Amino acid sequence: MKNMKKKKKTFGMQSLLASSIFLPHIPVNVCFFIRQASAFATMLSSSDFASASWELVVRVDRPNEEEQRDVTLRVSGDLHIGGVMLKLVEQMNISQDWSDFALWWEQKHCWLLKTHWTLDKCGVQADAKLLFTPQHKTLRLRLPNVKTVRLRVSFSAVVFKAVSDICRTLNIRRPEELSLLKPSGDYFKKKKKKDKNNKEPVTEDILNLESSPTASGSPVSPGLYSKTMTPVYDPVSGTPASSTMTWFSDSPLTEQNCSVLAFSQPTQSPEALADMYQPRSLVDKAKLNAGWLDSSRSLMEQGIQEDEQLLLRFKYYTFFDLNPKYDAVRINQLYEQARWAILLEEIDCTEEEMLIFAALQYHISKLSLSTEIQDFTNETEADEVEAALSNLEVTLEGGKTDNTLEDITDIPKLADNLKLFRPKKLILKAFKQYWFVFKDTSIAYFKNKELEQGEPVEKLNLRGCEVVPDVNVAGRKFGIKLLIPVADGMNEVYLKCDHENQYARWMAACILASKGKTMADSSYQPEVLSILSLLRMKNRSSASPTASSVESMDMNPECFVSPRCAKKHKAKQLAARILEAHQNVAQMPLVEAKLRFIQAWQSLPEFGLTYYLVRFKGSKKDDILGVSYNRLIRIDAATGIPITTWRFTNMKQWNVNWEIRQVAIEFDQNVSIAFTCLSADCKVVHEYIGGYIFLSTRSKDQNETLDEDLFHKLTGGQE
Repeated sequence: MKNMKKKKKTFGMQSLLASSIFLPHIPVNVCFFIRQASAFATMLSSSDFASASWELVVRVDRPNEEEQRDVTLRVSGDLHIGGVMLKLVEQMNISQDWSDFALWWEQKHCWLLKTHWTLDKCGVQADAKLLFTPQHKTLRLRLPNVKTVRLRVSFSAVVFKAVSDICRTLNIRRPEELSLLKPSGDYFKKKKKKDKNNKEPVTEDILNLESSPTASGSPVSPGLYSKTMTPVYDPVSGTPASSTMTWFSDSPLTEQNCSVLAFSQPTQSPEALADMYQPRSLVDKAKLNAGWLDSSRSLMEQGIQEDEQLLLRFKYYTFFDLNPKYDAVRINQLYEQARWAILLEEIDCTEEEMLIFAALQYHISKLSLSTEIQDFTNETEADEVEAALSNLEVTLEGGKTDNTLEDITDIPKLADNLKLFRPKKLILKAFKQYWFVFKDTSIAYFKNKELEQGEPVEKLNLRGCEVVPDVNVAGRKFGIKLLIPVADGMNEVYLKCDHENQYARWMAACILASKGKTMADSSYQPEVLSILSLLRMKNRSSASPTASSVESMDMNPECFVSPRCAKKHKAKQLAARILEAHQNVAQMPLVEAKLRFIQAWQSLPEFGLTYYLVRFKGSKKDDILGVSYNRLIRIDAATGIPITTWRFTNMKQWNVNWEIRQVAIEFDQNVSIAFTCLSADCKVVHEYIGGYIFLSTRSKDQNETLDEDLFHKLTGGQE
């Protein structure tokens, strides 16, 4: 038995060769091949196979050297990536910190970051072009306030992580709401001026933050999501409390003037405003959104070059937990993004609303330029520990007395006389009065109050509907436009209120009902007050500004409105109307004025809609797809009229066919849609949908650290 086992172990090429001599059925050419293979096997043992090596050329990219240097290494397939880098550094024999360097594979367009993987496992062979380069490189970011900062960013981390590091450096909380946008060629392209006296181009003023802690790859010391370690700002003026800024001694913002990011920049001249790119149609607006970077891939993988200019923007229009005490920079950048969206007509608004925005801009500009606000030395230093103990004491004692039980058991209702109109073709707009009852998330209306206990004329379920204000305060018009989704499109219903208070109550109830909430929700009363405050801002003051006050206006009124609006009015007339609207906001503190501007921006019908040009399956023409925080809207590209709305709450699943680049979505009630994206890659739209669903999972009760894995599961796709 022992001899048999030995024979089995030694049975191989030699035994096969010996047996083939005595087997006449094996062809002669096969026997010759076996003899040759046997001879080769005797020349190379198994250890010789493992030690087979080859030359690998690695190009070294050192920031201090103008030209890159090629280094030739002798490696084998079982050498791991970390060993390649170690051998490379030892062969160069240059004393410096190499900890931030990594290998970039040019042909595959990917980083080799898994240092324990072997070259064979990675698929690296002798023809591979590898670059040994720093992972952190310089990037120029244009912020929403049109200020450009230069800082070092990780080109190897996924964009989601890179944006988190950028926001941590800039003291912006909730980085998941922002992303990086690569602008189209038209964005920085200036219009040709008619005059021939072209001046020298003005050198851009860049805030240099290259000394940022993100440059070395080390984590930033301040915990962004720990409120006790977040820099505190005055909630009225937005000035940073110096006692908390000392915690950030390693941050470049303490060395620079923090007001650059937390305060509004000086207004642009009308000429500079007219030179900026302005979208003229929905298709133009769709082009602006084509450049969002993929959050699941790194900057280097997406072709971003060192020192390239990108835009840092709020991508998702769900601004969670805005707190003036911690979010001075975030609120200011959000205000600036809203301001430029109004001025460049990226979002439509009425002339009345434009004047309100102009008045708030004028007020904020005056306060920002005031020396009293920017005098940091006179600010009282807040004792953060004392404030934290006070908050803890109130929480433990149950200081906040909410009637939670009453809210659960008693759902309030609204009942009043309103006027209703349903638009039909070839019929004039005529409103008819009914008795309306609003309860839960539905509106029922009756012919009169006495018939309330019987069957209503109709019951409208507002869950998932579109609520659009139809208001003209000067003309005493307080209307609510409801777009209620049905199987074949949208039902359009108009409600007309008699006065501001009635409008505010019913409008707030409709807004909450569209989100699936009732008037028992704690956000109902704040919503009513918010609507009333917006109406009061729009209400013209009885005391018109005098001619002297118009003459003394120290700013050009054309800087605060869109170029199209400025062309309709003379400068003095425009100044008078802005000052007239300014009287309603003149007493507001700086941060409150910015929050009111953001609030007014959020109340616009088109707020939060991101447009893409798409072709729906089965359609012969292109349409516009509007993506919002809670819905998708199909819009006619020619007329801009909404055709159909689909709510995220009714969505069962969505996926992408990567071969034909088609997004398919399945909703309740056997409703399915599919479309291909024409103005951008389908991954961009896919990420938008998944991103909004991810943001809807946030809660104040949960730990504020982000579930990055969940984000990538919802947005990454299986490409």
